[in-house]
Amino acid sequence: MGSVRIENREMRGIGASPGIAIASVRITDRSRVAVVEQPISSAEVATEKDRFIAALALARQELQGLKQQIAEKHGPEHLFVIDSHLMILDDAMLSSETEQLIETELINAEGALKRTLLQFKAFFEEMEDEYLRERSSDVETVVERVLRHLVGHSHEPITWVEGKVIIVAHDLTPSDILQIDKEKVVGFVTDLGGKTSHSAILARALEIPAVVGLERATAEIVAGDNLIIDGATGVVTINPDRNTFRDALRRKQRYEYLDRELAKLKDLPAVATDGHRILLKGNAEFLEEIPSIKRHGGEGIGLYRTEMLFFNRTEPPGEEEQYAAYAAMVREVAPHPVTIRTLDVGGDKFVADLNLNDELNPALGVRAIRLSLRSPDIFKTQLRAILRASALGTVRVFFPMISGVTEVRQAKSLLEEAKQELRERGVPFDETINVGIMIEIPSAVLIADLLAREVDFFSIGTNDLIQYSLAIDRTNEHLSHLYEPLHPAVLRSLKMVVDAAHAAGIDACMCGEMAGEPTFLPILLGLGFDELSMNAISIPRVKKILRRCSRAETESLVSASMNFPTAAEVEEYLQREITARFSDSFD
Repeated sequence: MGSVRIENREMRGIGASPGIAIASVRITDRSRVAVVEQPISSAEVATEKDRFIAALALARQELQGLKQQIAEKHGPEHLFVIDSHLMILDDAMLSSETEQLIETELINAEGALKRTLLQFKAFFEEMEDEYLRERSSDVETVVERVLRHLVGHSHEPITWVEGKVIIVAHDLTPSDILQIDKEKVVGFVTDLGGKTSHSAILARALEIPAVVGLERATAEIVAGDNLIIDGATGVVTINPDRNTFRDALRRKQRYEYLDRELAKLKDLPAVATDGHRILLKGNAEFLEEIPSIKRHGGEGIGLYRTEMLFFNRTEPPGEEEQYAAYAAMVREVAPHPVTIRTLDVGGDKFVADLNLNDELNPALGVRAIRLSLRSPDIFKTQLRAILRASALGTVRVFFPMISGVTEVRQAKSLLEEAKQELRERGVPFDETINVGIMIEIPSAVLIADLLAREVDFFSIGTNDLIQYSLAIDRTNEHLSHLYEPLHPAVLRSLKMVVDAAHAAGIDACMCGEMAGEPTFLPILLGLGFDELSMNAISIPRVKKILRRCSRAETESLVSASMNFPTAAEVEEYLQREITARFSDSFD
Protein backbone atom coordinates (compact mmCIF):
# COMPACT_ATOMS: atom_id res chain seq x y z
CA MET A 1 0.00 0.00 0.00
CA GLY A 2 3.05 2.28 0.31
CA SER A 3 3.50 5.04 2.84
CA VAL A 4 0.44 7.12 1.86
CA ARG A 5 -2.69 6.35 3.81
CA ILE A 6 -6.00 6.66 2.03
CA GLU A 7 -8.62 7.97 4.45
CA ASN A 8 -12.18 6.71 4.71
CA ARG A 9 -11.69 3.66 2.50
CA GLU A 10 -14.63 1.29 2.92
CA MET A 11 -14.89 -2.49 2.65
CA ARG A 12 -18.17 -4.33 2.89
CA GLY A 13 -18.59 -7.78 4.36
CA ILE A 14 -21.19 -9.67 6.38
CA GLY A 15 -22.34 -8.17 9.65
CA ALA A 16 -21.86 -11.14 11.97
CA SER A 17 -22.29 -9.59 15.41
CA PRO A 18 -23.81 -6.12 15.98
CA GLY A 19 -22.07 -3.25 17.63
CA ILE A 20 -19.60 -0.55 16.59
CA ALA A 21 -15.91 -0.91 17.37
CA ILE A 22 -13.23 1.74 16.88
CA ALA A 23 -9.56 0.85 17.36
CA SER A 24 -6.21 0.23 15.72
CA VAL A 25 -5.47 -2.97 13.81
CA ARG A 26 -3.82 -6.09 15.16
CA ILE A 27 -3.02 -8.51 12.31
CA THR A 28 -3.26 -12.12 13.48
CA ASP A 29 -1.78 -14.86 11.32
CA ARG A 30 -4.52 -17.32 10.58
CA SER A 31 -3.58 -17.96 6.94
CA ARG A 32 -4.12 -21.45 5.64
CA VAL A 33 -1.20 -23.89 5.83
CA ALA A 34 0.53 -24.26 2.45
CA VAL A 35 0.30 -27.95 1.62
CA VAL A 36 2.58 -29.57 -0.94
CA GLU A 37 1.35 -32.96 -2.12
CA GLN A 38 4.31 -35.24 -2.72
CA PRO A 39 4.53 -38.82 -4.01
CA ILE A 40 5.84 -41.50 -1.69
CA SER A 41 7.01 -45.06 -2.15
CA SER A 42 5.21 -48.14 -0.82
CA ALA A 43 7.88 -48.43 1.84
CA GLU A 44 6.97 -44.96 3.16
CA VAL A 45 3.22 -45.63 3.59
CA ALA A 46 3.51 -46.82 7.20
CA THR A 47 5.67 -43.82 8.13
CA GLU A 48 3.18 -41.36 6.62
CA LYS A 49 0.28 -43.03 8.41
CA ASP A 50 2.21 -42.80 11.67
CA ARG A 51 2.87 -39.07 11.04
CA PHE A 52 -0.83 -38.52 10.44
CA ILE A 53 -1.86 -40.43 13.59
CA ALA A 54 0.71 -38.49 15.64
CA ALA A 55 -0.62 -35.16 14.29
CA LEU A 56 -4.17 -36.22 15.21
CA ALA A 57 -2.97 -36.99 18.74
CA LEU A 58 -1.23 -33.61 19.07
CA ALA A 59 -4.33 -31.78 17.81
CA ARG A 60 -6.46 -33.70 20.29
CA GLN A 61 -4.08 -32.84 23.12
CA GLU A 62 -4.16 -29.17 22.06
CA LEU A 63 -7.98 -29.09 22.03
CA GLN A 64 -8.15 -30.75 25.44
CA GLY A 65 -5.83 -28.07 26.80
CA LEU A 66 -7.97 -25.33 25.24
CA LYS A 67 -11.05 -26.94 26.71
CA GLN A 68 -9.58 -26.67 30.20
CA GLN A 69 -8.56 -23.02 29.66
CA ILE A 70 -11.99 -22.07 28.33
CA ALA A 71 -13.78 -23.87 31.18
CA GLU A 72 -11.74 -21.83 33.67
CA LYS A 73 -12.51 -18.56 31.83
CA HIS A 74 -16.13 -18.99 30.73
CA GLY A 75 -17.45 -21.99 32.64
CA PRO A 76 -18.92 -25.16 31.11
CA GLU A 77 -21.54 -23.51 28.88
CA HIS A 78 -19.04 -22.73 26.09
CA LEU A 79 -17.40 -26.15 25.81
CA PHE A 80 -19.76 -27.67 23.24
CA VAL A 81 -17.89 -26.14 20.30
CA ILE A 82 -14.60 -27.65 21.48
CA ASP A 83 -16.36 -30.96 22.09
CA SER A 84 -17.78 -30.89 18.57
CA HIS A 85 -14.27 -30.31 17.19
CA LEU A 86 -12.99 -33.24 19.24
CA MET A 87 -15.79 -35.36 17.74
CA ILE A 88 -14.73 -34.37 14.21
CA LEU A 89 -11.14 -35.19 15.10
CA ASP A 90 -12.21 -38.65 16.29
CA ASP A 91 -14.46 -39.25 13.29
CA ALA A 92 -13.64 -42.57 11.64
CA MET A 93 -14.43 -41.22 8.17
CA LEU A 94 -11.84 -38.45 8.45
CA SER A 95 -9.05 -40.80 9.49
CA SER A 96 -9.97 -43.78 7.31
CA GLU A 97 -10.33 -41.66 4.13
CA THR A 98 -6.95 -40.02 4.75
CA GLU A 99 -5.13 -43.27 5.52
CA GLN A 100 -6.70 -44.93 2.49
CA LEU A 101 -5.52 -42.09 0.23
CA ILE A 102 -1.97 -42.39 1.63
CA GLU A 103 -2.01 -46.10 0.79
CA THR A 104 -3.84 -46.17 -2.55
CA GLU A 105 -2.60 -42.88 -4.07
CA LEU A 106 0.90 -43.13 -2.58
CA ILE A 107 0.95 -39.51 -1.42
CA ASN A 108 2.22 -37.88 1.75
CA ALA A 109 0.00 -37.38 4.81
CA GLU A 110 -0.46 -33.64 4.21
CA GLY A 111 -1.63 -34.18 0.64
CA ALA A 112 -3.98 -37.00 1.64
CA LEU A 113 -5.54 -34.96 4.44
CA LYS A 114 -5.98 -31.98 2.12
CA ARG A 115 -7.77 -34.19 -0.40
CA THR A 116 -10.05 -35.50 2.34
CA LEU A 117 -10.88 -31.94 3.33
CA LEU A 118 -11.76 -31.03 -0.26
CA GLN A 119 -14.14 -34.01 -0.39
CA PHE A 120 -15.85 -32.83 2.78
CA LYS A 121 -16.09 -29.25 1.48
CA ALA A 122 -17.67 -30.35 -1.81
CA PHE A 123 -20.10 -32.44 0.24
CA PHE A 124 -21.21 -29.42 2.29
CA GLU A 125 -21.29 -26.92 -0.58
CA GLU A 126 -24.12 -28.89 -2.19
CA MET A 127 -26.37 -28.17 0.78
CA GLU A 128 -29.24 -25.80 0.14
CA ASP A 129 -29.44 -24.42 3.67
CA GLU A 130 -26.89 -21.67 4.44
CA TYR A 131 -26.88 -22.62 8.12
CA LEU A 132 -25.89 -26.18 7.26
CA ARG A 133 -23.36 -25.16 4.60
CA GLU A 134 -21.51 -23.14 7.23
CA ARG A 135 -20.82 -26.30 9.21
CA SER A 136 -18.03 -27.12 6.72
CA SER A 137 -16.00 -24.41 8.46
CA ASP A 138 -15.82 -26.62 11.55
CA VAL A 139 -14.31 -29.49 9.56
CA GLU A 140 -11.86 -27.08 7.91
CA THR A 141 -10.85 -25.66 11.30
CA VAL A 142 -10.10 -29.11 12.69
CA VAL A 143 -8.21 -30.24 9.59
CA GLU A 144 -6.19 -27.02 9.60
CA ARG A 145 -5.14 -27.74 13.19
CA VAL A 146 -3.90 -31.22 12.20
CA LEU A 147 -2.11 -29.85 9.11
CA ARG A 148 -0.23 -27.34 11.26
CA HIS A 149 1.14 -30.18 13.33
CA LEU A 150 2.10 -32.12 10.21
CA VAL A 151 4.07 -29.24 8.69
CA GLY A 152 5.37 -27.78 11.96
CA HIS A 153 3.61 -24.42 11.51
CA SER A 154 2.99 -22.87 14.93
CA HIS A 155 -0.38 -21.33 15.79
CA GLU A 156 -0.02 -17.78 17.15
CA PRO A 157 -2.05 -17.45 20.38
CA ILE A 158 -4.72 -14.77 20.18
CA THR A 159 -4.01 -13.88 23.81
CA TRP A 160 -0.85 -11.98 22.79
CA VAL A 161 -2.59 -8.62 22.54
CA GLU A 162 -1.58 -5.26 23.99
CA GLY A 163 -3.94 -2.28 24.32
CA LYS A 164 -7.37 -2.01 22.68
CA VAL A 165 -7.36 -3.48 19.18
CA ILE A 166 -9.51 -4.84 16.38
CA ILE A 167 -8.18 -8.17 15.19
CA VAL A 168 -7.86 -8.68 11.43
CA ALA A 169 -7.36 -12.29 10.36
CA HIS A 170 -7.94 -14.62 7.44
CA ASP A 171 -10.26 -16.57 9.74
CA LEU A 172 -10.76 -17.14 13.45
CA THR A 173 -11.68 -20.43 15.04
CA PRO A 174 -14.29 -20.80 17.78
CA SER A 175 -11.50 -21.46 20.26
CA ASP A 176 -9.87 -18.18 19.15
CA ILE A 177 -13.11 -16.32 19.92
CA LEU A 178 -13.42 -17.96 23.33
CA GLN A 179 -9.87 -16.85 24.24
CA ILE A 180 -10.57 -13.19 23.43
CA ASP A 181 -10.18 -10.72 26.28
CA LYS A 182 -12.99 -8.21 25.63
CA GLU A 183 -11.09 -5.52 27.55
CA LYS A 184 -8.40 -5.65 24.87
CA VAL A 185 -10.08 -6.99 21.73
CA VAL A 186 -13.04 -4.73 20.93
CA GLY A 187 -13.96 -6.42 17.63
CA PHE A 188 -12.68 -8.51 14.74
CA VAL A 189 -12.88 -8.80 10.96
CA THR A 190 -12.03 -11.83 8.81
CA ASP A 191 -11.62 -12.74 5.15
CA LEU A 192 -13.73 -15.86 5.55
CA GLY A 193 -16.92 -16.76 7.39
CA GLY A 194 -20.68 -16.33 7.28
CA LYS A 195 -23.42 -15.14 9.60
CA THR A 196 -24.22 -18.67 10.76
CA SER A 197 -20.66 -19.93 11.27
CA HIS A 198 -19.66 -21.11 14.73
CA SER A 199 -17.38 -18.12 15.17
CA ALA A 200 -20.18 -15.68 14.29
CA ILE A 201 -22.56 -17.43 16.69
CA LEU A 202 -20.00 -17.16 19.49
CA ALA A 203 -19.26 -13.52 18.68
CA ARG A 204 -22.96 -12.72 19.07
CA ALA A 205 -23.18 -14.80 22.25
CA LEU A 206 -20.21 -12.95 23.75
CA GLU A 207 -21.36 -9.62 22.23
CA ILE A 208 -18.14 -8.88 20.33
CA PRO A 209 -18.73 -6.70 17.23
CA ALA A 210 -17.63 -8.60 14.12
CA VAL A 211 -17.62 -8.40 10.33
CA VAL A 212 -16.78 -11.53 8.35
CA GLY A 213 -16.53 -12.61 4.71
CA LEU A 214 -14.51 -9.54 3.62
CA GLU A 215 -12.36 -11.78 1.34
CA ARG A 216 -9.42 -9.34 1.09
CA ALA A 217 -9.22 -7.84 4.58
CA THR A 218 -5.78 -9.28 5.32
CA ALA A 219 -4.53 -8.16 1.90
CA GLU A 220 -5.76 -4.57 2.13
CA ILE A 221 -5.59 -3.76 5.86
CA VAL A 222 -2.17 -3.42 7.47
CA ALA A 223 -0.82 -3.14 10.99
CA GLY A 224 -1.06 0.45 12.18
CA ASP A 225 -4.30 1.19 10.30
CA ASN A 226 -7.22 2.50 12.32
CA LEU A 227 -10.61 0.86 11.79
CA ILE A 228 -14.28 1.44 12.40
CA ILE A 229 -16.35 -1.71 12.11
CA ASP A 230 -20.13 -1.85 12.12
CA GLY A 231 -21.17 -5.38 13.03
CA ALA A 232 -24.78 -4.75 12.01
CA THR A 233 -24.25 -3.42 8.48
CA GLY A 234 -20.97 -5.20 7.70
CA VAL A 235 -19.20 -1.93 6.78
CA VAL A 236 -15.51 -1.53 7.68
CA THR A 237 -13.94 1.94 7.39
CA ILE A 238 -10.15 2.04 7.11
CA ASN A 239 -8.31 5.10 8.47
CA PRO A 240 -11.34 7.32 9.08
CA ASP A 241 -10.90 11.08 8.96
CA ARG A 242 -11.87 13.25 11.93
CA ASN A 243 -15.51 13.80 10.87
CA THR A 244 -16.06 10.12 10.12
CA PHE A 245 -14.50 9.20 13.44
CA ARG A 246 -16.75 11.62 15.34
CA ASP A 247 -19.84 10.34 13.53
CA ALA A 248 -18.90 6.73 14.35
CA LEU A 249 -18.28 7.65 17.97
CA ARG A 250 -21.75 9.23 18.20
CA ARG A 251 -23.32 6.13 16.61
CA LYS A 252 -21.39 3.89 18.98
CA GLN A 253 -22.56 5.89 22.00
CA ARG A 254 -26.13 5.87 20.68
CA TYR A 255 -26.00 2.09 20.09
CA GLU A 256 -24.63 1.44 23.57
CA TYR A 257 -27.23 3.73 25.14
CA LEU A 258 -30.07 1.94 23.34
CA ASP A 259 -28.55 -1.41 24.31
CA ARG A 260 -28.55 -0.37 27.98
CA GLU A 261 -32.14 0.85 27.67
CA LEU A 262 -33.20 -2.42 26.03
CA ALA A 263 -31.43 -4.36 28.79
CA LYS A 264 -33.85 -2.79 31.25
CA LEU A 265 -36.65 -4.70 29.51
CA LYS A 266 -35.03 -8.07 30.29
CA ASP A 267 -37.25 -8.97 33.24
CA LEU A 268 -40.38 -7.13 32.12
CA PRO A 269 -43.24 -9.21 30.68
CA ALA A 270 -43.75 -9.33 26.91
CA VAL A 271 -47.26 -7.88 26.91
CA ALA A 272 -49.11 -5.40 24.72
CA THR A 273 -50.68 -2.29 26.24
CA ASP A 274 -54.04 -4.07 26.47
CA GLY A 275 -52.55 -7.08 28.28
CA HIS A 276 -52.15 -9.46 25.33
CA ARG A 277 -49.20 -11.77 26.12
CA ILE A 278 -46.73 -13.19 23.60
CA LEU A 279 -43.91 -15.51 24.67
CA LEU A 280 -40.57 -14.38 23.23
CA LYS A 281 -38.04 -17.20 22.96
CA GLY A 282 -34.69 -17.88 21.33
CA ASN A 283 -33.61 -20.11 18.48
CA ALA A 284 -30.59 -22.23 19.41
CA GLU A 285 -28.32 -25.00 18.27
CA PHE A 286 -25.54 -24.87 20.86
CA LEU A 287 -25.26 -24.41 24.61
CA GLU A 288 -23.03 -21.41 23.91
CA GLU A 289 -26.08 -19.49 22.72
CA ILE A 290 -28.08 -19.90 25.94
CA PRO A 291 -26.35 -17.23 28.10
CA SER A 292 -27.09 -14.63 25.41
CA ILE A 293 -30.74 -15.73 25.19
CA LYS A 294 -31.08 -15.42 28.97
CA ARG A 295 -29.27 -12.09 29.01
CA HIS A 296 -31.71 -10.71 26.44
CA GLY A 297 -34.80 -11.88 28.31
CA GLY A 298 -35.71 -14.99 26.33
CA GLU A 299 -38.35 -17.18 27.94
CA GLY A 300 -36.91 -20.47 26.78
CA ILE A 301 -36.03 -22.07 23.46
CA GLY A 302 -38.68 -22.02 20.73
CA LEU A 303 -36.49 -23.88 18.22
CA TYR A 304 -33.67 -26.23 19.20
CA ARG A 305 -32.04 -27.51 16.01
CA THR A 306 -30.63 -31.04 16.35
CA GLU A 307 -28.88 -31.39 12.97
CA MET A 308 -25.29 -30.83 14.17
CA LEU A 309 -25.35 -34.10 16.10
CA PHE A 310 -25.73 -35.98 12.81
CA PHE A 311 -22.90 -34.37 10.83
CA ASN A 312 -19.74 -35.96 9.44
CA ARG A 313 -20.40 -39.44 10.73
CA THR A 314 -20.20 -42.98 9.46
CA GLU A 315 -23.22 -43.83 11.61
CA PRO A 316 -25.91 -41.77 13.34
CA PRO A 317 -25.48 -40.66 16.97
CA GLY A 318 -26.72 -43.16 19.54
CA GLU A 319 -29.39 -42.60 22.15
CA GLU A 320 -26.93 -41.83 24.95
CA GLU A 321 -25.02 -39.23 22.95
CA GLN A 322 -28.22 -37.49 21.90
CA TYR A 323 -29.67 -37.68 25.40
CA ALA A 324 -26.54 -36.05 26.84
CA ALA A 325 -26.87 -33.13 24.40
CA TYR A 326 -30.61 -32.64 24.93
CA ALA A 327 -30.33 -33.03 28.70
CA ALA A 328 -27.58 -30.39 28.87
CA MET A 329 -29.77 -27.98 26.93
CA VAL A 330 -32.84 -28.62 29.11
CA ARG A 331 -30.84 -28.15 32.32
CA GLU A 332 -29.24 -24.95 31.05
CA VAL A 333 -32.57 -23.41 29.98
CA ALA A 334 -34.59 -24.49 33.06
CA PRO A 335 -37.00 -23.41 34.39
CA HIS A 336 -38.03 -22.26 30.92
CA PRO A 337 -39.17 -24.76 28.25
CA VAL A 338 -37.18 -26.19 25.33
CA THR A 339 -38.89 -27.00 22.03
CA ILE A 340 -36.86 -29.64 20.20
CA ARG A 341 -37.20 -30.09 16.45
CA THR A 342 -36.48 -33.56 15.12
CA LEU A 343 -33.90 -33.99 12.35
CA ASP A 344 -34.56 -31.48 9.57
CA VAL A 345 -32.33 -32.13 6.56
CA GLY A 346 -31.79 -34.48 3.63
CA GLY A 347 -30.23 -37.84 4.48
CA ASP A 348 -27.85 -37.85 1.52
CA LYS A 349 -25.92 -35.08 3.26
CA PHE A 350 -25.45 -36.93 6.53
CA VAL A 351 -24.50 -40.31 7.88
CA ALA A 352 -23.79 -43.24 5.63
CA ASP A 353 -26.52 -45.36 7.25
CA LEU A 354 -29.16 -43.17 5.62
CA ASN A 355 -27.67 -44.03 2.20
CA LEU A 356 -29.95 -42.14 -0.18
CA ASN A 357 -29.14 -41.80 -3.85
CA ASP A 358 -28.47 -38.32 -5.21
CA GLU A 359 -31.71 -36.48 -5.80
CA LEU A 360 -32.38 -34.17 -8.72
CA ASN A 361 -34.29 -31.76 -6.46
CA PRO A 362 -33.31 -32.32 -2.82
CA ALA A 363 -35.41 -29.36 -1.62
CA LEU A 364 -38.47 -31.36 -2.61
CA GLY A 365 -37.00 -34.78 -1.87
CA VAL A 366 -36.47 -37.19 1.02
CA ARG A 367 -35.74 -34.81 3.86
CA ALA A 368 -36.96 -33.77 7.32
CA ILE A 369 -39.97 -35.85 8.47
CA ARG A 370 -39.89 -37.85 5.22
CA LEU A 371 -36.37 -38.99 6.03
CA SER A 372 -37.28 -39.77 9.65
CA LEU A 373 -40.28 -41.89 8.63
CA ARG A 374 -38.12 -43.70 6.07
CA SER A 375 -35.61 -44.53 8.84
CA PRO A 376 -37.84 -45.44 11.81
CA ASP A 377 -35.06 -46.94 13.95
CA ILE A 378 -32.96 -43.78 13.70
CA PHE A 379 -36.07 -41.66 14.30
CA LYS A 380 -37.09 -43.63 17.39
CA THR A 381 -33.57 -43.36 18.79
CA GLN A 382 -33.89 -39.58 18.59
CA LEU A 383 -37.40 -39.64 20.05
CA ARG A 384 -36.31 -41.79 23.03
CA ALA A 385 -33.46 -39.36 23.75
CA ILE A 386 -35.84 -36.39 23.60
CA LEU A 387 -38.37 -38.15 25.82
CA ARG A 388 -35.72 -38.96 28.41
CA ALA A 389 -34.66 -35.31 28.48
CA SER A 390 -38.30 -34.35 29.12
CA ALA A 391 -37.96 -35.84 32.62
CA LEU A 392 -35.52 -33.04 33.47
CA GLY A 393 -37.67 -30.02 32.59
CA THR A 394 -40.37 -28.75 30.27
CA VAL A 395 -39.81 -30.14 26.78
CA ARG A 396 -41.89 -29.99 23.62
CA VAL A 397 -41.12 -31.93 20.43
CA PHE A 398 -42.11 -31.01 16.90
CA PHE A 399 -41.79 -32.47 13.42
CA PRO A 400 -40.53 -30.50 10.39
CA MET A 401 -41.83 -30.31 6.81
CA ILE A 402 -45.26 -31.81 7.46
CA SER A 403 -47.38 -31.91 4.31
CA GLY A 404 -50.39 -33.90 5.50
CA VAL A 405 -52.22 -35.67 8.32
CA THR A 406 -50.82 -39.11 7.44
CA GLU A 407 -47.26 -37.99 8.22
CA VAL A 408 -48.35 -36.58 11.58
CA ARG A 409 -50.10 -39.79 12.55
CA GLN A 410 -47.13 -41.92 11.49
CA ALA A 411 -44.73 -39.75 13.48
CA LYS A 412 -46.99 -39.82 16.55
CA SER A 413 -47.28 -43.60 16.24
CA LEU A 414 -43.49 -43.93 16.33
CA LEU A 415 -43.41 -41.54 19.29
CA GLU A 416 -45.83 -43.86 21.11
CA GLU A 417 -43.58 -46.83 20.31
CA ALA A 418 -40.60 -44.91 21.73
CA LYS A 419 -42.61 -44.16 24.89
CA GLN A 420 -43.54 -47.82 25.32
CA GLU A 421 -39.92 -48.92 24.90
CA LEU A 422 -38.90 -46.51 27.68
CA ARG A 423 -41.73 -47.73 29.92
CA GLU A 424 -40.50 -51.29 29.48
CA ARG A 425 -37.00 -50.16 30.49
CA GLY A 426 -38.36 -48.28 33.49
CA VAL A 427 -36.96 -44.98 32.20
CA PRO A 428 -38.84 -41.83 33.29
CA PHE A 429 -40.17 -39.24 30.82
CA ASP A 430 -43.01 -36.74 30.51
CA GLU A 431 -46.06 -38.84 29.59
CA THR A 432 -47.92 -35.72 28.47
CA ILE A 433 -45.15 -34.16 26.39
CA ASN A 434 -46.59 -31.62 23.93
CA VAL A 435 -46.27 -32.55 20.26
CA GLY A 436 -46.27 -30.00 17.45
CA ILE A 437 -45.51 -29.60 13.77
CA MET A 438 -43.79 -27.04 11.61
CA ILE A 439 -46.02 -25.34 9.07
CA GLU A 440 -43.74 -24.53 6.14
CA ILE A 441 -45.45 -26.11 3.11
CA PRO A 442 -48.51 -24.65 1.33
CA SER A 443 -50.40 -27.95 1.64
CA ALA A 444 -50.10 -27.73 5.43
CA VAL A 445 -51.51 -24.19 5.33
CA LEU A 446 -54.52 -25.30 3.29
CA ILE A 447 -55.38 -28.13 5.70
CA ALA A 448 -54.28 -26.37 8.89
CA ASP A 449 -57.74 -26.99 10.40
CA LEU A 450 -57.30 -30.75 9.92
CA LEU A 451 -53.72 -30.77 11.22
CA ALA A 452 -54.72 -28.76 14.30
CA ARG A 453 -56.84 -31.68 15.49
CA GLU A 454 -53.73 -33.88 15.63
CA VAL A 455 -51.23 -31.78 17.61
CA ASP A 456 -50.72 -29.48 20.60
CA PHE A 457 -49.16 -26.52 18.76
CA PHE A 458 -48.11 -25.13 15.38
CA SER A 459 -44.74 -23.52 14.72
CA ILE A 460 -44.51 -21.64 11.44
CA GLY A 461 -41.14 -21.74 9.72
CA THR A 462 -41.45 -18.61 7.59
CA ASN A 463 -38.10 -19.08 5.80
CA ASP A 464 -39.31 -22.18 3.97
CA LEU A 465 -42.99 -21.21 3.90
CA ILE A 466 -42.13 -18.05 1.92
CA GLN A 467 -39.74 -19.99 -0.31
CA TYR A 468 -42.22 -22.75 -1.12
CA SER A 469 -45.23 -20.44 -1.39
CA LEU A 470 -43.52 -18.06 -3.83
CA ALA A 471 -41.51 -20.79 -5.62
CA ILE A 472 -38.15 -19.08 -5.16
CA ASP A 473 -34.75 -20.18 -3.91
CA ARG A 474 -34.01 -17.70 -1.14
CA THR A 475 -30.26 -18.32 -1.55
CA ASN A 476 -30.35 -17.30 -5.23
CA GLU A 477 -29.08 -13.72 -5.43
CA HIS A 478 -31.00 -13.18 -8.68
CA LEU A 479 -34.29 -13.94 -6.93
CA SER A 480 -33.70 -12.24 -3.58
CA HIS A 481 -35.98 -9.34 -4.57
CA LEU A 482 -38.86 -11.84 -4.82
CA TYR A 483 -38.40 -13.07 -1.24
CA GLU A 484 -41.23 -11.00 0.23
CA PRO A 485 -42.50 -11.73 3.75
CA LEU A 486 -45.31 -9.20 3.22
CA HIS A 487 -46.55 -10.80 -0.02
CA PRO A 488 -50.36 -11.05 0.20
CA ALA A 489 -50.14 -14.84 -0.23
CA VAL A 490 -47.81 -15.06 2.77
CA LEU A 491 -49.98 -12.82 4.97
CA ARG A 492 -53.11 -14.78 4.07
CA SER A 493 -51.30 -18.05 4.79
CA LEU A 494 -50.24 -16.81 8.23
CA LYS A 495 -53.80 -15.75 9.03
CA MET A 496 -55.21 -19.12 7.94
CA VAL A 497 -52.78 -21.00 10.17
CA VAL A 498 -53.28 -18.81 13.25
CA ASP A 499 -57.06 -18.90 12.88
CA ALA A 500 -57.06 -22.69 12.48
CA ALA A 501 -54.84 -23.13 15.54
CA HIS A 502 -57.02 -20.94 17.75
CA ALA A 503 -60.23 -22.54 16.51
CA ALA A 504 -58.80 -25.87 17.72
CA GLY A 505 -57.57 -24.39 21.02
CA ILE A 506 -53.84 -24.80 20.32
CA ASP A 507 -50.99 -22.27 20.22
CA ALA A 508 -49.72 -20.61 17.04
CA CYS A 509 -45.96 -20.02 17.18
CA MET A 510 -43.37 -18.72 14.71
CA CYS A 511 -39.67 -19.60 14.57
CA GLY A 512 -38.59 -18.21 11.18
CA GLU A 513 -36.59 -15.03 10.61
CA MET A 514 -39.77 -13.00 10.25
CA ALA A 515 -40.36 -13.46 14.00
CA GLY A 516 -37.22 -11.52 14.90
CA GLU A 517 -37.78 -8.54 12.61
CA PRO A 518 -39.09 -5.70 14.83
CA THR A 519 -40.98 -3.99 12.00
CA PHE A 520 -43.10 -7.11 11.51
CA LEU A 521 -44.18 -7.26 15.16
CA PRO A 522 -47.37 -5.17 14.70
CA ILE A 523 -48.51 -7.58 11.97
CA LEU A 524 -47.69 -10.69 14.02
CA LEU A 525 -49.43 -9.26 17.09
CA GLY A 526 -52.47 -8.34 15.00
CA LEU A 527 -52.60 -11.84 13.53
CA GLY A 528 -52.74 -13.26 17.05
CA PHE A 529 -49.50 -15.23 17.44
CA ASP A 530 -48.95 -16.73 20.89
CA GLU A 531 -45.18 -17.23 20.67
CA LEU A 532 -42.28 -15.87 18.62
CA SER A 533 -38.82 -17.45 18.59
CA MET A 534 -35.80 -15.59 17.24
CA ASN A 535 -32.11 -14.68 17.46
CA ALA A 536 -31.29 -13.61 21.02
CA ILE A 537 -30.31 -10.05 20.05
CA SER A 538 -33.75 -9.44 18.53
CA ILE A 539 -35.70 -10.31 21.69
CA PRO A 540 -35.50 -6.95 23.55
CA ARG A 541 -36.11 -4.97 20.35
CA VAL A 542 -39.25 -6.96 19.59
CA LYS A 543 -40.34 -6.71 23.24
CA LYS A 544 -39.93 -2.92 23.23
CA ILE A 545 -42.35 -2.56 20.32
CA LEU A 546 -44.77 -5.12 21.72
CA ARG A 547 -45.06 -3.23 25.01
CA ARG A 548 -46.09 -0.06 23.12
CA CYS A 549 -48.73 -1.64 20.87
CA SER A 550 -52.28 -2.71 21.51
CA ARG A 551 -53.83 -5.81 20.03
CA ALA A 552 -56.86 -3.85 18.77
CA GLU A 553 -54.88 -1.29 16.76
CA THR A 554 -52.60 -3.94 15.24
CA GLU A 555 -55.65 -6.01 14.24
CA SER A 556 -56.85 -3.01 12.25
CA LEU A 557 -53.42 -2.85 10.56
CA VAL A 558 -53.69 -6.51 9.57
CA SER A 559 -57.23 -6.08 8.30
CA ALA A 560 -56.21 -3.19 6.05
CA SER A 561 -53.02 -4.95 4.90
CA MET A 562 -55.02 -7.89 3.60
CA ASN A 563 -56.66 -5.67 1.01
CA PHE A 564 -53.49 -4.62 -0.84
CA PRO A 565 -52.57 -6.60 -3.99
CA THR A 566 -48.76 -6.35 -3.76
CA ALA A 567 -46.07 -6.66 -1.12
CA ALA A 568 -44.76 -3.19 -2.03
CA GLU A 569 -48.13 -1.63 -1.28
CA VAL A 570 -48.42 -3.52 2.01
CA GLU A 571 -44.94 -2.37 3.00
CA GLU A 572 -45.65 1.25 2.05
CA TYR A 573 -48.87 1.21 4.07
CA LEU A 574 -47.21 -0.37 7.10
CA GLN A 575 -44.27 2.04 7.05
CA ARG A 576 -46.69 4.97 6.96
CA GLU A 577 -48.88 3.64 9.76
CA ILE A 578 -46.00 2.44 11.94
CA THR A 579 -44.26 5.80 11.63
CA ALA A 580 -47.46 7.58 12.65
CA ARG A 581 -48.43 5.26 15.50
CA PHE A 582 -45.24 3.72 16.89
CA SER A 583 -42.35 5.88 15.67
CA ASP A 584 -40.76 6.19 19.11
CA SER A 585 -40.64 2.40 19.41
CA PHE A 586 -38.26 2.00 16.47
CA ASP A 587 -35.37 4.12 17.74
